[in-house]
Amino acid sequence: MARKVIHVAVNGVTGRMGYRQHLVRSLLAIREQGGIRLEDGSCLYPEPILVGRTAERLRAIAERHGLERWTTSLDEVLADPSVDVYFDTQVTSAREAALMRAIEAGKHVYTEKPVAASLDGALRLARAAKAAGITHGVVQDKLFLPGVLKLKRLLGGGFFGRVLSVRLEFGYWVFEGNEIPAQRPSWNYRADEGGGIVLDMFPHWQYLLTGLFGPVSAVYARTATHIPRRWDESGTPYEATADDAAYAVLEFASGAFASVNSSWAVRVNRRELLELQVDGTAGSAVSGLRDCAVQHRVSTPMPVWNPDLPDPIDYRALWSDVPDNMTFDNGFKAEWELFLRCAAEGRPFAWDLAEGAKGVQLANLALQSSAEGRRLCVPALDV
Repeated sequence: MARKVIHVAVNGVTGRMGYRQHLVRSLLAIREQGGIRLEDGSCLYPEPILVGRTAERLRAIAERHGLERWTTSLDEVLADPSVDVYFDTQVTSAREAALMRAIEAGKHVYTEKPVAASLDGALRLARAAKAAGITHGVVQDKLFLPGVLKLKRLLGGGFFGRVLSVRLEFGYWVFEGNEIPAQRPSWNYRADEGGGIVLDMFPHWQYLLTGLFGPVSAVYARTATHIPRRWDESGTPYEATADDAAYAVLEFASGAFASVNSSWAVRVNRRELLELQVDGTAGSAVSGLRDCAVQHRVSTPMPVWNPDLPDPIDYRALWSDVPDNMTFDNGFKAEWELFLRCAAEGRPFAWDLAEGAKGVQLANLALQSSAEGRRLCVPALDV
């Protein structure tokens, strides 16, 4: 079988997400399976080029995985005509400028979210990529999660009837960093470095909820910084200036509503860190990263409110798990395969930078809504 090599520059590979999900579990996993089968019968084989700021860490990763190419120079990578794809998984504050340079260099671009800190910046990137005629895409991994795929199958089969409401719960306790080291980097809690749960997570909620339930037409949100003092990686205390929690109500064009709670200051009492409950006229479902449980109209109990007696109903026992009756691949890897196919064949990618701009738009509107204390409509974007 003929092999076609596609050279992929991965910027930010020394970070946890860049290393674990994008390099090891996606690009290297694709190589281990022998590549990606193309329509012409050939096999597309990704060749990663590691890019970052620290030579020692890049060298160690390259040696660990038998990779030949790494560099601390983005200019070197973008000037190399053999490099086909530029992928960005840096900190948010560095992303927009690097992506624009890659677009101007004629590379196909694929990126983590948010694509930029502002809507204006995200639109500049989308318009530049469109004008350049390159293939461009944004990571929208949660659409490929097993629990979400099960939920989408239920929606496609009409299980819910008319969808009435959605409840999204996300978050966990991020330690302050003094007694126990924080499990998230300190820049996440500094507004001037692109931190904040809204900018981090609302681009996810935009594509996830839109992909399942259609366009979001309005948003009302309130943000909070529940933990105002944290300790950084060196143990030095600092003031947290970015939001660590957000509470929002979204309206869909369909007439359905979603309550969306996101927090890094909440203790988990649910099956998974992300949970979506969907209620419809004919049935309901609760979906997480992997699991999805359902309750149909015919098996819905009839609770009676009586605070004076113990409730006799075991509510959770009346839900049924949707079985794993298909094979689920790693969500990041599945989307990487789709993007690399499009880049190799010169085709547009479904989840492009214009879609990424919509995620930034929702995040910016949520922050504006919180600052102004009012409901805001979500206008259509002109890309």
